Amino acid sequence: MTPVVFVLGFAIFWLLLSVKVLNEYERGVVFRLGKVLAKPKGPGLTIVAWPIDRMVRVSLRTLVLDVPPQDVITRDNVTVKVNAVVYFRVIDPLSAVIQVENYLYATSQEAQTTLRSILGQAHLDELLSERDRLGAALQEVIDKHTDPWGVKVTQVAVKAVDLPQEMQRAMAKQAESEREKRAKIIHASGEFEASQQLTAAAKELNTEPVSLHLRYLQTLVEIAAEKNSTIVFPVPIDWLKALMGGDGRKA
Repeated sequence: MTPVVFVLGFAIFWLLLSVKVLNEYERGVVFRLGKVLAKPKGPGLTIVAWPIDRMVRVSLRTLVLDVPPQDVITRDNVTVKVNAVVYFRVIDPLSAVIQVENYLYATSQEAQTTLRSILGQAHLDELLSERDRLGAALQEVIDKHTDPWGVKVTQVAVKAVDLPQEMQRAMAKQAESEREKRAKIIHASGEFEASQQLTAAAKELNTEPVSLHLRYLQTLVEIAAEKNSTIVFPVPIDWLKALMGGDGRKA
């Protein structure tokens, strides 16, 4: 093998090991003899001088971290299981590689610890009804701790809250009691409005005797329409007086 062929082969081998292609969403942190270069490489074609250079790829895309269920004791001493979803991305590749050994694992552990701490300060009702507010509080605290690692937490969502069986039964009974309470209030309100309408109608009929007579006739027509065999219908006293004479005595 001639020296020219040897050099050419070595050059091709060196290029194969040194030429790197970084996607648009990737950056390369290059270490030269153990020292990091000031600026990450990429995207596109990048030359890494093998073997004195070593490159670590870092993705800049948003990552989704599913926090496993955590046992949380709320402020009112109720034990629940809560899991959440954390959305984050790397904004500083140098810090993500230098400041922490594994930013994915570190962010996951930070999310679990913060989840138990923040949600443990809330009451059960707040945990069930104010998830957006608690998620914003979690995002702020986690992002504060991951900022030195070059990691930006964009959102934390409380995914599910699992209650103990006895607590679920107690809440079901409470909800049923609330429904019964509302039904009784609506029924009482309807009775009150009906009594007001009847009182107003009675006053109106009392001021107009003719209206009262017409109402009696209308009631008689309604009863006759039901085809009853026997009809008992009250006759007003003034009608009897009219039949018996103006002074109420027999003619």
